[in-house]
Amino acid sequence: MSPLGTFLPAPWSHPAGRRLFVVLLVLLLAVGTPAGVSGAAAGGGGSAATPDRARYDVDLRSDADGGRWTGRQRVSFRNASERPLREVYLRLWGNGEDGCGTPGTPGAPGVPSPVVVSGLRGGTADPLTVNCTALRIALPKPLARGERASVAFDVSVTVPDRNARFGREGAFRFLGNALPVLAVHDAAGWHLDPYVAVGESFYALAGDFRVRLDHPSGMAVPATGRTRTRPGAPGRSVTLSLAERVRDFAWAAGPFRTAAQTTPGGVRVKSFWAPGTPAAGVRLARAEAVAAVDRFGREFGRYPYGEVDLVMTSGFGGGMEYPGLVLLGTTEEGNAVVHELAHQWWYGIVGNDQYASPWLDESFAQYANFRFYGLETRDCWSDVYWPDDGAELTASMDYWSRHRGEYHLVYTAGPCALADLERTLGGDAMARLLERYARDHWYGVSTTEDFKRAAQSMTDEDLGPFWESHRIR
Repeated sequence: MSPLGTFLPAPWSHPAGRRLFVVLLVLLLAVGTPAGVSGAAAGGGGSAATPDRARYDVDLRSDADGGRWTGRQRVSFRNASERPLREVYLRLWGNGEDGCGTPGTPGAPGVPSPVVVSGLRGGTADPLTVNCTALRIALPKPLARGERASVAFDVSVTVPDRNARFGREGAFRFLGNALPVLAVHDAAGWHLDPYVAVGESFYALAGDFRVRLDHPSGMAVPATGRTRTRPGAPGRSVTLSLAERVRDFAWAAGPFRTAAQTTPGGVRVKSFWAPGTPAAGVRLARAEAVAAVDRFGREFGRYPYGEVDLVMTSGFGGGMEYPGLVLLGTTEEGNAVVHELAHQWWYGIVGNDQYASPWLDESFAQYANFRFYGLETRDCWSDVYWPDDGAELTASMDYWSRHRGEYHLVYTAGPCALADLERTLGGDAMARLLERYARDHWYGVSTTEDFKRAAQSMTDEDLGPFWESHRIR
């Protein structure tokens, strides 16, 4: 995710820097964090993250304007843990802002949650918890290690009336985090953290998605994965998407203008923009996307998905990353496309628990962003202010949601710290570190301790004082 503000501190203000969405100094959205719900649910044991190797089969049909999608979803999965798996949880992140909806009153019908699951088969559902973002499903029988099972259900998705990653802008619909996805269980138990509106709560293992979207023919539908659109019923089209080894699936819908080009490295960059989006910003974003995808592929490992979609409007705030698709608020000076594309590696390919360790994707993406633009980082600490001695770069979203005015530190102190690490190790060693670290965690999950061990392996110097002084704890 890129910040909503566009301000850059003076040391970084040069012609390229002025158009970056890089510093989060003002947070305009409230963080919806239910009291008393945080962390992992009880039931630890068996350190392997599970369920894994998920396969999502989704068939949805939209209404006339793309504001409501209904259909069926099937999820199959494997138990990777040594312990029997007796339950799974689905995360309905699309309910994060609106929670459990509005109850009805005499003479006034209630408003349900945006994402509704019903008609479950393959298990027994409990009532929704965690502000209607978590659904426990008891399995018919314990699932032994290596065994597979599946659940299927009807799903209804109603796009909220707000301009957000799951929301709308005029005739355009954004469906980020709209599909239910499996929660993760590991040594800490089930990860059932609350939704946050600023930043992310998301933590998912890589899985495969096969998605069929039936929609009016006048709509363009960019989506995660490799897509193709064919004629459907009269007046309708069907967009088919296949996405392998991704952590989520997102799409958008509307009368977008479109263009496509292939990078020298062979990645298809498809651009979708709303009429009225500044033409100069669209041109700039398309050019920077082509350069960034290939550059990051050289630095961190070749982009494996073949296609990436840019969705651009003039009113969207900042940017938001999903596997193979990024949402971008766009001005004459461009947008946050480089930062969001860096997330294809730092969050997408190299995963992390975005609630527990947001710095592992935001700071790394911003460091890649700084390097892409050649920004000078030796003086970047002059604009970093730590509020107290206990503040840590590696804090979780539980901390940042209670200290929203400090969240910009993951975008400022984070890349500054990584730039200092580059100077400590040397440029060549830092490049080898990131390339090897990405390779070793390809489609896996990164942790702060993993990264610290990997960095230490690159030098004989004890990095303990470095981590402490940079508040990487």
